[in-house]
Amino acid sequence: MSGTYDKERLAELLRGVTSIYKEGALQITPTGAIAQGDRVAVEAESYAELTNGRVYQNQYHFLFDIADGKIVRVKEYMDTKHAYDIFYS
Repeated sequence: MSGTYDKERLAELLRGVTSIYKEGALQITPTGAIAQGDRVAVEAESYAELTNGRVYQNQYHFLFDIADGKIVRVKEYMDTKHAYDIFYS
């Protein structure tokens, strides 16, 4: 799940998981951000109730690369153990 995504790959990933969330979407709330040059780092937390009754609540670090005022690349880091425990065990 973690890694570097272009716009199309990120959209594909996000569309693929909407059916498992009770509300159809994962809520992501930024908790901090810092920018330097053409890069923006964002810390965030997520929350979603799953259709199987579990709760997915993770912490993230996103690194956005910006060019010509648009996001051209996103790198995501998260607690993969928590994701595995919620989605695969």
